Amino acid sequence: MLKRLACLSALVLTLCTSAVASPEQWIEVRSAHFTVLSNSNEKQARRILDQFERMRWMFQTLFPKSNVDPIQPIVIFAAKDQQTFAALEPPAYLAKGQLKLAGYFLPTMDKIFVLLRLDANYDHPFATIYHEYTHLQLRTDGEWIPLWLNEGLAEFFQNTEIRNKDVLLGEPSLDDILYLRQHQIIPLDVLFKVDAASPYYHEEQKGSVFYSESWALTHYLEVTDREKNTHRMRDYMALMSQHQDSVTAAETAFGDLKMLQKELQAYIRAGRYMQFVISSAAAPIDESTCKVRSLTQTESDTDRAEVLVSIQRMADAKALLASVLKADPNNAKAHETMGFLELQAGHRDAAQQWFEQAVKLDSQSYLAHYYFAALSMGQPGAEQNKQIETSLRTAIQLNPRFARAYDQLATFYAMKHENLQEAHMLNLQAIQLDPGNLGYRMNLANVSLVMGQYPNAVAVLQSSANLAKTPEQEAMIQSRIAEIQQIQQVQMARAQASAAAAAQPNVPTMHGMVVVETPPKHPTMPSTGPRHAAVGVIRGVTCSYPSVIEFRVESPQKAISVYNNDYFKVDLTLLGFTQEEGIDPCKDFEGMKARVQYVDSADKTVDGQAVAVELRK
Repeated sequence: MLKRLACLSALVLTLCTSAVASPEQWIEVRSAHFTVLSNSNEKQARRILDQFERMRWMFQTLFPKSNVDPIQPIVIFAAKDQQTFAALEPPAYLAKGQLKLAGYFLPTMDKIFVLLRLDANYDHPFATIYHEYTHLQLRTDGEWIPLWLNEGLAEFFQNTEIRNKDVLLGEPSLDDILYLRQHQIIPLDVLFKVDAASPYYHEEQKGSVFYSESWALTHYLEVTDREKNTHRMRDYMALMSQHQDSVTAAETAFGDLKMLQKELQAYIRAGRYMQFVISSAAAPIDESTCKVRSLTQTESDTDRAEVLVSIQRMADAKALLASVLKADPNNAKAHETMGFLELQAGHRDAAQQWFEQAVKLDSQSYLAHYYFAALSMGQPGAEQNKQIETSLRTAIQLNPRFARAYDQLATFYAMKHENLQEAHMLNLQAIQLDPGNLGYRMNLANVSLVMGQYPNAVAVLQSSANLAKTPEQEAMIQSRIAEIQQIQQVQMARAQASAAAAAQPNVPTMHGMVVVETPPKHPTMPSTGPRHAAVGVIRGVTCSYPSVIEFRVESPQKAISVYNNDYFKVDLTLLGFTQEEGIDPCKDFEGMKARVQYVDSADKTVDGQAVAVELRK
């Protein structure tokens, strides 16, 4: 994006001065990039679709290297009037005296919902939508783009006016200008450092100054770059993309910040503001490719229930879904939406059952498959549930850009200690799709740990430090590095002990006495067989020469008896704590909480052979 955000200067063409089932008919107008649902007429729905297609084209024109299409489909609810809009509106805005909205932007993991009122008749009724749509376009640059520029560009584009043959953008905000003329602006060296934790971003009055000043500075730099044929904005963003200090980058690109602040103050007081005009006559928009259809009652009710769940109007959503399932018990989408409703209520088991039913009904939703798998992985015997792998692969097939499915499948394989090379590649794909996600890198380190590649695991975590956004995340990374290094030391000690024992296999001694080595009483089994898991407290630990261990894993339900004839070969992980002196299984396992994986044994007097132990505080 080194040139993307500054492309305005290069590409600007002209400078000038309660929800219940509704009997109403809803229609769907769909293009390759947007879906419009409306209870108005087809002409109105097509007009809204055309506006969004032109907005998308504008960003694609200004930022040619950007992927303007998000992972989630964009669904626009074009309500014909205030009454319809209120039936989908967030509850916080329904109280008496609240601001009347004309539009609302609602991103979720599955879809991006846009709610619009078609009867809004004031200037820039969809400013909020265009503002948030701009943030959506800048999402992949979140790792480095400073907050003032992110908000400044969103404010810059929010007053965009899409006309029949051209697009007018950068129209000044009279409210911002008036506010800045009446209040002292933030010093630029402070503005450039504002982040999500800053009071300038959260406090009402300071927040207003921050947004207004961010717009004014962005507008001033874009206009003057165009007028003077300079590229200060492009230079600044190139430096920021290299993770330079925000103030240092500004001084390098903009020069003396005190002088820039004087110029900005003069610009705010001025009475003349430029705008940009882009001809959209060449926009490749073919109305004949749009698909139009009427929705059935159950379809429109299910679509609206999906929005109501997302805005936390659970009672209204449940009423709609009940009517849908009564009319159509095999409605896969309604089952899926009930899953989301229960998940948001914290009812994970109920949510898993609804998602499972959606999957069985051949849901074509990648999230139904993903959530069924993710929730099933937390249940006993998950390692043996083949449908988990099938559903995650289906989620990837339905949406190849959905990073979380790749990451979850990698975690599933790591949990089973199977297909570890593929798990490694799946994690890398997740990171490529979502480079700023710290969790994916933590999971990649875990896969490397399971593979026994300790230096790689540490290197992954060390390279992830710049993604930590809070002190807690920084501490989590350092703690995990320490844990892996400790595990590596324990494994090295085991290897050295095993090598020493192998050097004198026929003359084992203890305290100067010859010890007769007896064969183990349980058979040594391959560790590659089907795995089971037990969670509980370790009890009854007994060890015998040279490295045989036996113990029980006790839970309120039952006790599992396991063993291993060489505890040096048991994969040991410490979860949530470290122990500098290392872990001695014979002394330290007793009484510890653990998750133990084991394989079946030919000896039916025990439940199995332990292959992995995850100790927990």
